[in-house]
Amino acid sequence: MSGRNTVAAPGRGSYGGPMPEFVPGLELCRVFYVEAVRPLLDEAFPGLAHAAARVGAGSEVLGFDTARSTDHDWGPRLELFLSPADVARCGADVSELLARRLPKRVLGWSTHFAPPDARVRVMADTHGPVAHQVVVTEVGGWSAGLLGFDGRAQPSARDWLAAPTQILAEVTGGAVYHDGPGELTALRRRLAWYPDDVWRYVLACQWTRIAQEEAFVGRSAQAGDELGSRVNAARLAREVMRLCLLLARRYPPYGKWLGRAFGQVPQAAGVAAALRAALAADEPGPRQDALCDAYEAAGGWQNTLGLAEVVDARRRPFHDRPFPVIGADRFAAALTARIADPWLAGLTPVGAVDQFVDSTDVLCRPAAARAVTAAAYEVS
Repeated sequence: MSGRNTVAAPGRGSYGGPMPEFVPGLELCRVFYVEAVRPLLDEAFPGLAHAAARVGAGSEVLGFDTARSTDHDWGPRLELFLSPADVARCGADVSELLARRLPKRVLGWSTHFAPPDARVRVMADTHGPVAHQVVVTEVGGWSAGLLGFDGRAQPSARDWLAAPTQILAEVTGGAVYHDGPGELTALRRRLAWYPDDVWRYVLACQWTRIAQEEAFVGRSAQAGDELGSRVNAARLAREVMRLCLLLARRYPPYGKWLGRAFGQVPQAAGVAAALRAALAADEPGPRQDALCDAYEAAGGWQNTLGLAEVVDARRRPFHDRPFPVIGADRFAAALTARIADPWLAGLTPVGAVDQFVDSTDVLCRPAAARAVTAAAYEVS
């Protein structure tokens, strides 16, 4: 089968016997839809307009799943989108049909997940109905549940900034296997990337984060705090990685997958080498120089995008102190100067929600993310 990986999953399945050969989750879900779900829909609900996709949470949606991913919340899964009227009319019947008639396995992987209705579920055997992971929903409610707004309409600047990039990556990643109505495809196209002014603002805020700490690596070392210098270097490396993903028009994922996503950006190869050197350096001088190599490469990259006036991307001293920096605030200012939207242009550089919030419990709850973002703008 095209795209199959011959790496065997470790251990044994919770449903007994050795684990089947690993296949990337998006391909497994495609087969699940084409060979198991679609035939049942066509037989029992002929002509039912729907979209079928594997989108939302899950490492497979970002393309980062491996054999290790199979131990929980992975397997033959699907989001099945109907119209709101059809969800009300026959959504429960569709789910019940699948529970009764789905095959117990697809490509050797169980379609039954246990414990039923638990937050974390694993594939398991069943001799009765299948507790499947086919979510029957509608596009507007699904997007609002993840993002905090209905993605069928054009988002406002406030909507964009209150949506964590991990969630935007989950909504626009993954795969759509069928979309008869076209509504899901249109939503994903609409949310594929920020409007230019929002992009400029988010980039400006990312440069500002670097500007606020870029001298700390040298200053903490000068004060005798070698551990602090290393921690500051690691923090800045993370900010540069997120910056490069934003420059590449890719939503930065959360920490578990940040390095994987960054490593897939060809333009960032030189930046990656510089960041590795900075984090490996045992002396503050080489550490600062390597970070500046990364800043210069990122600054030069921005200069090619036409988003702002060209900025001199060479390092410089931090005022009269002997710490080399890029002067990241200069890149932020150039971007801000090109923002036409008056509301965005008037904001202080607070940023999108995951640029100033680092709490999983906030970022995974749309209402909380929107509330803290609104509060931040109120005082900005």
